Amino acid sequence: MAKKKKKRALPQSVGINIPGVETHAHLDLEEFREDLPEVLARAKECGVDKIGNVFLGPQAYHANKDLFENHPEIFFLMGVHPNDSDKFCEEDIESMREAFKADPRLKGVGEIGLDFYWERVPHDVQKEVFRKQLKMAEELNLPVIIHSRDAHAETLEVLEDFGWSGKPLLWHCFGGETETAQRIIEHGWYISIPGPVTYKKNELVQEAVKSIPLDRMVLETDCPFLPPEPWRGKRNEPAFIVFTAAKVAELKGMETNELWKACSENAHRFFNL
Repeated sequence: MAKKKKKRALPQSVGINIPGVETHAHLDLEEFREDLPEVLARAKECGVDKIGNVFLGPQAYHANKDLFENHPEIFFLMGVHPNDSDKFCEEDIESMREAFKADPRLKGVGEIGLDFYWERVPHDVQKEVFRKQLKMAEELNLPVIIHSRDAHAETLEVLEDFGWSGKPLLWHCFGGETETAQRIIEHGWYISIPGPVTYKKNELVQEAVKSIPLDRMVLETDCPFLPPEPWRGKRNEPAFIVFTAAKVAELKGMETNELWKACSENAHRFFNL
């Protein structure tokens, strides 16, 4: 006898009724080319009225920014990802610098940082490209959005050596322990919580989330990656951020709408929306 398919809860069922912000999505990737209007409509229906789209480098920005010409609810972020830093050239910095000066929808430099999980690019190359983008962000007075995978200590070392303490920084897709969260907070930075906080075995991250002050937290999907429960294993999309909001609210002992409102206000402040 065929096994019945598990019925997944729809994001509308969470009942968020306050407009808010999804801070980190990759809607220009191929996974969304066939149904982007429907994806954005579902997000709006679930309380997402602003979305940060992350372009992975200037080539992606120039090729795909027109996808959102008729969607003013989308703001832009752009940076060379550490796994692409072996393809980086000086022209990339100039191209990004000019784009940031010309396009008011571009709100931050990222995602940038270090990724020692995949080992695709030598660590010294990643660090060099990371520092060059930090320098550009400093010159343009822009916030940075950090990617750090299996490299938390090294990422913090680069940032501390650069003197980024007290400057605007958002630690994207936080997946660390309480100690790491506290080091980030001590520098005056913000932390973004993704869908895996909903996973049952992610207890260390859940404990860390409890320790993060509400005024330093935002939420994200990182879609099409990292879908929250109950959509784990499927393509992630902005509407699913409500499940992350519900789990974080549970961990913080709050109502979901209250948590969503606070995190969205933080996002407005951080990105100057």
